[in-house]
Amino acid sequence: MEVQQRAKPERASLFGNRHGRHGRPHRRLFLVALVAALAGVLTSLTVLAVTGRLPGGGAPAAAPAAPASRVAPGAPAGWPAWGFTHTQNSVDPRSGPAQALADIGSQPVPQAVPIMGWGVDNPEPRKGGYNWGTLDRRMQAVRQTRGVPVVTLCCSPDWMKGGAPGTTDWSKLEKPVDRAHFDDFAALAAEVARRYPDVRYYAVWNEFKGFWNQAANRWDYEGYTDLYNKVYAALKKVDSDIRVGGPYMVLNSSAPGVQSSGPPSELAGPWGSMDQRDLDALKYWYAHKKGADFLAVDGASLPQQPGARVDEFTALRKFSDATRWLRGLDGGLPVWWAEWYVEPAASGWTDEHRGAVQAVAMMEFIEGGASSAFYWNPQGADANDCAGCLWYGSAHGGGGTPTLQNLQSFGRWFPPGTPLVRARSSNPAVRVLAQPHRMVAVNTSAQAASARIDGATLTLAPYEVKWAAR
Repeated sequence: MEVQQRAKPERASLFGNRHGRHGRPHRRLFLVALVAALAGVLTSLTVLAVTGRLPGGGAPAAAPAAPASRVAPGAPAGWPAWGFTHTQNSVDPRSGPAQALADIGSQPVPQAVPIMGWGVDNPEPRKGGYNWGTLDRRMQAVRQTRGVPVVTLCCSPDWMKGGAPGTTDWSKLEKPVDRAHFDDFAALAAEVARRYPDVRYYAVWNEFKGFWNQAANRWDYEGYTDLYNKVYAALKKVDSDIRVGGPYMVLNSSAPGVQSSGPPSELAGPWGSMDQRDLDALKYWYAHKKGADFLAVDGASLPQQPGARVDEFTALRKFSDATRWLRGLDGGLPVWWAEWYVEPAASGWTDEHRGAVQAVAMMEFIEGGASSAFYWNPQGADANDCAGCLWYGSAHGGGGTPTLQNLQSFGRWFPPGTPLVRARSSNPAVRVLAQPHRMVAVNTSAQAASARIDGATLTLAPYEVKWAAR
C-alpha cells in the first residue's frame, strides 16, 4: 500500500555517537540466502519423495500463516507485547539504580520475572514454608515502573526434585520436577497467583529444562505436558481470567546444509533448518494440553553450530518464519517469544551494529505476527561494561541505554492491533517497518546508506536505527 509523502518528517536516531568495540563490517549475502532457501525447499521435497512421508516422523506439516497485516493478530487489547526479563543483577526499589527505574517507567513495558533463580531465592524451601522476600522486591520493581507483570513458573524447590527439605543447591537449578511432585509444583504456582493477584500472565517452566529423553533422543514432551496440565488447572482454579501459556520450547536450528542429529525438518529457510525434535514437542503439547491462552517459545537467530558463517541479518528471518509456522499450528493462540538472542559470542560488534540487528529482529517478530517478545537483559555483575544491557551501572549514571529506548519505541509505536502499512525502500540494505503515522528504518550495512522511502530520501549512518514521522 502506497502512502502520501509527509512534509518535514520528525526523525530520531538511536545508537548514534556511541563508540563500541572492534566493529567489523558485514555485507548482506542476497544470492547466498536465495540459494539456501531453494535448497531448503528441495530438501523437504526429497524427503517426501524418498520416504513417502512429510518431515517430522509422519506428522502433518503446519501450513505457515500469511505475514501479519497488523501487529499481534489475534491478541486481545492490552496484551503485553514488547518487554524484557529480569535477570540475576536487576533493578531493585531499594538499591536502584534509581535512574534506571525512572527511565523504565517513562515508557512502561511488560516485564517477566521467574519464581526461582536469576536473582530470586527459593520461594518454598520446605513444603508449606514460603520465602517471598526477593520475589516481592522484583514484583515491586515491576509495579514501580508501571510494567505489565509476567511470571515465569521456573524453577522448582529442591525438595521437589530429590533434594533435602530446607536446602537449596543452585547447581541443580535446572533439574526437572519429579513426577511425584507435579501436584506440589502446581500448588506452588497457585500460591504465587494468590500472592500476586495483579499478575494475569503465566508461562509454565522454561525451555523444557531437564525434560530430555536421552534413550529416545528427543524431548520428554509427555512429562512436560503432564506438568503443564496440572499447573494450568491449578491457576485457572485460582482465577479463570489468568492467562496461561506454554510450552516455552527452545527452537534450535542448524546452519544451511547441516543436518541435525534428529529427523529431517519441516521448517527451513535461508537461515538454516529447525530441529524437528523441537517442533515435534510443540505439536505433542498442542495436541494434549488441557488449554492455553498463548503459545510460548524462545530461541536464537543464529544456528547451533559454533563458527557457522551465516549473515546475521539473514539469520533473523528465522524469527518470522518460525512465528508464521506457529500461527499456522493455531491462528487463535498468540505467539509469545519468551526469550530471543541474536549475537554470537565474542562478536566484537559495536553498539550501533548490535542495535541494528536487534531492531531488525523486532521487525521480523512483528511482520511474522508475533504477539510478544521478551528481551533477556544480559545484566552482569559489572553493569558499567555490559554489551546489550538495558541500563548502565551506577558509575555511568544508571540510566536506560539506547537498547531500552529502542524497545520502548516499539512498545509505543507498534502495540497490538496497530495496522501495518507497506513502505517501500529503494535500497535493500535499508529495512523499514511502518504504521500509518510512524516508521523505523535500519541501515543493515557497515557503510552509510540512502534510500527513497515514502517519496523522500532518508540517509543513515552505518548500522543506524532511525525513527521518523510519516
